[in-house]
Amino acid sequence: MPSDVLSTQALNRATLARQLLLTREKLTVPRAIEHLVGLQAQLARPPYLALWSRLQGFQREQLTKLALKRELARGTMMRGTLHLMTAKDYLRYRGLFQPLLNAAMGSVLKERATALDLPALLATAKPFLEEQPRTFEEVRAHLLKHHVGGDERAMGFAARMMLPLVQVPEEGQEWGWPGSSGFTLAESWLGEKLSTDEDPSPLVLRYLAAFGPATVADMQSWSGIKPLKDAFEKVRGKLVEFRDEKKRVLFDLPKAPRPAEDTPAPVRFLPDFDNLILSHADRTRVVPEEHREKLSTKNLRVLNVYLVDGYVAGSWSTERKKGAATLVCKPFEPVKKAAKESLVQEGEALLRFSDPEATKVAVAFAK
Repeated sequence: MPSDVLSTQALNRATLARQLLLTREKLTVPRAIEHLVGLQAQLARPPYLALWSRLQGFQREQLTKLALKRELARGTMMRGTLHLMTAKDYLRYRGLFQPLLNAAMGSVLKERATALDLPALLATAKPFLEEQPRTFEEVRAHLLKHHVGGDERAMGFAARMMLPLVQVPEEGQEWGWPGSSGFTLAESWLGEKLSTDEDPSPLVLRYLAAFGPATVADMQSWSGIKPLKDAFEKVRGKLVEFRDEKKRVLFDLPKAPRPAEDTPAPVRFLPDFDNLILSHADRTRVVPEEHREKLSTKNLRVLNVYLVDGYVAGSWSTERKKGAATLVCKPFEPVKKAAKESLVQEGEALLRFSDPEATKVAVAFAK
């Protein structure tokens, strides 16, 4: 029976350690992405910023070169959203998420989905996408040509969710991928077949290594797969158990880091949609409850945020004018002098990474 109670502060420090946010780590880019079980990649830029905040000496060309060499893959995975994975992990886990993606497609399209001839639709889309990378504007036009009078948007969305696709990087792009990336079949691009293993229990161990200690509900929120109780039960003998302050059972790996509560946590800037923010059902381990509604816009975009003493304390954005780059912090709470000095130092370093051509960098605080 679980006996040890882990406070919210203890969970905070454990999660930061798993997320490589207590100190910048000396890891290769593939090893870091593998450890984190992928990075949110709704946009092309966030994975670069996420790794900059987590790794020592990270340079953007490290990620871009790996993507061009097809050692990384950007495609639809957890929660039906785009993630950047190692090619190995994409091939291993993409099939596991297909039932989720099918259900998500049906949930979004509703009765529009029932009107589609899905076998015929996929038979049209698959060879077209396999032939060469295509934008979805091209895919929709191709589908409409072969399925005259069809629901163009619904057909495109169904193909995107039901076929295992990757976005193709391009040489010379600032962040590796153009704004309107071409898609192609993952197996063609990566040169290997997808795994057909539908057992999620190995992924439980990977999730806990990156996000634990955690509840079953936490992993369900991260993955979008439900239910996962049986998957946890299957590997329960390999896990240790705790309870949180609300008496919920937390699972973890026996040798995973669980630092002391008073371990210092440096300020960190995180990109929009960062893994840290979206990977637990109860986010209070990193997001104070009073700040939760401030994290996203009306169109559900999760903002860039910064951490002070391990917790989300504000959002940030960048402004560029006449060759100068300014990082603007929007505090959710008053900023103490020491934290403000650290944010300025870290923010200026981030701008030198993200805007190397800027003639001047500065950090400002919105009122």
